[in-house]
Amino acid sequence: MRYFIKTFGCQQNVADSERIASYYESRGYKPAQDYDSADVVVINTCVIRQQAEDRVYGLVKNLSPLKQKNPNFKIVVTGCLIGAAAREPSGQLMRRMRTQLPEVDEFLPLEEVGFEYQAIRQDQEHAWVPISNGCNNFCTFCIVPLSRGREVSRPFESIMKEVEDLVKQGYKKITLLGQNVNSYGSDLVSQGRNKQKKYYKLPDGEEVKPVIVKHLGKYRIPTLFPYLLREIAKMKGLEKISFMSSNPWDFSNKLIKIIAECPQIDRIIHLPFQSGDNKILKKMNRWYTRMQYINLVKKIRNKIPQVSFTTDIIVGFPGETEKAFQQTFDLAKNVGFERAFISCYSPRPGTVSENTLIDDISHQVKMERFHFLDKLINFKYRKN
Repeated sequence: MRYFIKTFGCQQNVADSERIASYYESRGYKPAQDYDSADVVVINTCVIRQQAEDRVYGLVKNLSPLKQKNPNFKIVVTGCLIGAAAREPSGQLMRRMRTQLPEVDEFLPLEEVGFEYQAIRQDQEHAWVPISNGCNNFCTFCIVPLSRGREVSRPFESIMKEVEDLVKQGYKKITLLGQNVNSYGSDLVSQGRNKQKKYYKLPDGEEVKPVIVKHLGKYRIPTLFPYLLREIAKMKGLEKISFMSSNPWDFSNKLIKIIAECPQIDRIIHLPFQSGDNKILKKMNRWYTRMQYINLVKKIRNKIPQVSFTTDIIVGFPGETEKAFQQTFDLAKNVGFERAFISCYSPRPGTVSENTLIDDISHQVKMERFHFLDKLINFKYRKN
């Protein structure tokens, strides 16, 4: 029996697919070269935008005729669509999924593919290393808290062991992955290792206490991400350590200091801002202002002179006036991003914006704003 995996979405999904491959090979399956030579096609889904969800429905329809050619042929759907459908409170996503995907033989929750399955990697020099899963931030437009659940950090020692093994295998580059990677370990610190003294004890004995600090409009507890980066950077043989996605709200002074001190850590930082208008940011439940974001970028540049930034931007969010879009355009121009991943707003089931805000910006206006920003930021990237 042979399997073929089709992956939609982000790098985290790519990393998940590497473990899904291991999940099937542990059951005796061999990899197939394409859909036609497979007995099982696994579709690892993305639901961050409606367009991504629609591509899954289209692919399943296109695969259905293969069942006539191969009586053993099965279609398995996994990933974010399954997670979101299970957690979306109204049930509309689950109903839509089951109505539009009657040809699917199995819906596989990602929770069944744990980290005991060692990733089967296609790249022999660079490796994706997930360090957390899920998100606690609840931006009003985002379906990730539904598709992946609440934020859960992998054990510190487990990540270190995986990276050590990768170095022994000859890997030179790694990318640490999480929906909010620089919040890694905040849940571990809050739980504490010592129930009486209330602190998290790192493998080297250093203690991190769960004190409350305010950063960019939100109270938080310290994260372990700077310490994780520091320990990984000590490993001989690693030439480049990247991470994504980082977000403004946990980009602490400690993290900036560690990056500045460790030349192996990538100088390209992905730092989403989504909108440059304060009213839209508030509607999005992003806790910073445009000026706080700009000042954070300046602080990072002052400490790490070689740094450059990539970002995420949403255009056409409900209520985004021409003036609000101009604020976004001006912020992008001010910062000078290397690259931007720009998307047009689309309501996602179960999110606050879908339930409480009217999608009042026309598709034409969204596309015009998309092209304005794309030309400003990404022209140089495509040219290179």
